Amino acid sequence: MDISILIKLGISAVLGLIIGLERELKRKPVGLKTSLVISIVSCLLTIVSIESAYVFPSDEDVNITMDPLRLAAQIISGIGFLGAGVILRRGNDSISGLTTAAMIWGAAGIGVAVGAGFYIEAMFGVFLLIISVEFLPALFTLVGPKRLREKELLLKIIVTEKKDIAHIINQVQQQDMSIQHIRIKDLKNQTHFAELNIAVDYRKRTTDVYYTISNIKGVESVEVESL
Repeated sequence: MDISILIKLGISAVLGLIIGLERELKRKPVGLKTSLVISIVSCLLTIVSIESAYVFPSDEDVNITMDPLRLAAQIISGIGFLGAGVILRRGNDSISGLTTAAMIWGAAGIGVAVGAGFYIEAMFGVFLLIISVEFLPALFTLVGPKRLREKELLLKIIVTEKKDIAHIINQVQQQDMSIQHIRIKDLKNQTHFAELNIAVDYRKRTTDVYYTISNIKGVESVEVESL
């Protein structure tokens, strides 16, 4: 048995573990086990693809040629089925799971790179992945543009009097809350429902937003959800 193959599988397992640990710490759908399986199997299929390209004998009459990475090339497209499974559309029309789907794709890419023998490149790729997902967003919240220093919240407000809706929206805007989207509808019990997508400073606590909105005149009840 070629010891280099075992080394490749071991390296891909460690790198897949790092990616999976990042997702696991954030309680995302794809964690340690999934990332390990993706990285190791991607590496293994790449090794099989490369090695099988050179095991078929040839003679004077028949010359069999194969692309060494033909099988490995299908891994990236095939992994899209797993990625699609973690992308969710919430009831408020927001999309979640895109980063996790991208990390699945990244784990497969790391496995392919290790299987093809690009150890240093794969390690540096994982390093850049973790930096990009963990540290850059935090840095941008400190020194980036205002849009990157805000977080989005969804407000669901029950209003008793229809005439109070405009007043409530105006009060929300005066509390340094930027309104991105508004949806208003009448309820059957003669009350009214207002749904506001707002952007606030990332340092503002969700409870503070809740207390602020609750104290606005005309608000019967309010629900605050992080997006």
